[in-house]
Amino acid sequence: MVSKCANPECSATFLYFHVGKLFRIEADGGQERRRAMGADSEQKRRMRHIEFYWLCDMCSDKMKLVFEKGMGITVQPVGGCEESSEEIAARATAA
Repeated sequence: MVSKCANPECSATFLYFHVGKLFRIEADGGQERRRAMGADSEQKRRMRHIEFYWLCDMCSDKMKLVFEKGMGITVQPVGGCEESSEEIAARATAA
């Protein structure tokens, strides 16, 4: 559940869908997560789950969500014109 802005330096609380930007990210849970949930370990499909992130109005103008390997989703200032495929995917699935 989203309760506050994804920017750790911001204390804005999530109240309404029409305020700020809500991001829907589909993440890969892997085989370990499937086994931990008691599912059949013989299945070869990777488990996927959906995570939601929200940036308030002020932060969504200045910040972007970026996937960093080993760290997951991070919030970084908007700048430069190069976007990774993860940034494009995050922007494309923004609600």
